[in-house]
Amino acid sequence: PHPEIFAALEAGASLLVNDGKIRLKVRDCGPDFANCEVVTGGVISNRKGVNVPDVLLPLAALSEKDRADLEFVCELGVDWLALSFVQRPEDVTEARDLVKGRAAILSKIEKPAAVERFEAILEVSDGIMVARGDLGVELPVQNVPPIQKRLVRKCRAAAKPVIVATQMLESMIESPMPTRAEVSDVATAIYEGADAVMLSAESAAGDYPLEAVATMDNVAQEVEADPTYTQIIESSRTAVRTTVADGIVAAAREIAETTDIKAICCFTQSGTTALLTARERPRVPIIALSPLVNTARRLALSWGTNCIITDGHDRFKLAVLSAARSALSEGYAGPEDHIVVTAGVPFNVPGSTNILRVAPCDERLIYASDPE
Repeated sequence: PHPEIFAALEAGASLLVNDGKIRLKVRDCGPDFANCEVVTGGVISNRKGVNVPDVLLPLAALSEKDRADLEFVCELGVDWLALSFVQRPEDVTEARDLVKGRAAILSKIEKPAAVERFEAILEVSDGIMVARGDLGVELPVQNVPPIQKRLVRKCRAAAKPVIVATQMLESMIESPMPTRAEVSDVATAIYEGADAVMLSAESAAGDYPLEAVATMDNVAQEVEADPTYTQIIESSRTAVRTTVADGIVAAAREIAETTDIKAICCFTQSGTTALLTARERPRVPIIALSPLVNTARRLALSWGTNCIITDGHDRFKLAVLSAARSALSEGYAGPEDHIVVTAGVPFNVPGSTNILRVAPCDERLIYASDPE
């Protein structure tokens, strides 16, 4: 069904079946066949995947069925689309042209070619998933941890959410308790700065889905309460700030860390300001306020971001009032507390963040002191 694969093969190429459990070497091949020698044998059952490492396959990332499915789910209103087996930035651009802004694009990095061109893929993606399953099949397994660390670091520097996934709590498919190594694996991803860690078969087909979710949540909370986590995050914080928005969110984080601020409230149209704030990893909650439902939903994937739908504002005082009310109603601050508010003038223009205000949560003080 895929003559392009046969065309890309050559003698000596490797074929991996069933997540690499079975390894074949191509002896000779033609337009519609490949004679292989079994290097590592085993039982092959139906519907098992075939990986072709070290070969850039001349296949589009999206098949005709993928295109039809993509249109269908966009009509349903999905927030994120995960694009599998990305090999080049053009694969992401193709999907983005079809989506037309209706969903955010999450590129799954699971091919060696994607690792080699990661910077270009990251630039055209809204987020990244480090899918270690297929990556560990097509590359030596010892290469995966440093690749994971490098990709997570680059995503954070670019202020784009990154998920670490695959086999994180694999034993919990059949066991109510994880192994110690699995717990350490989840913790390592969080220490590295991942925005999210993801379960796969553990929750999709496992016997203990609730226990798996609870375990992962407990590990995340324990790690983020560890002073070592704070030290690691601070030491890895990017020093490159090239825009006004970069400076605003960095200042907001520093103010929150040196004063008794209870939350950072950022007004955002596109989500960029909230993502930049999340990159800073402040020690107080991030409240992202947006009039756009799609933006708020997509931001839920980003680290530490609490999203609230708000009315659009055309005056800064109204924005500050809205932020204070949100912080109070959501339980992040009390009437005597203060918050940091970031916004942009003119309002409702993506990428215009240029204001930072330390504001009281008491509305009387806001009316008395804030400019219109």
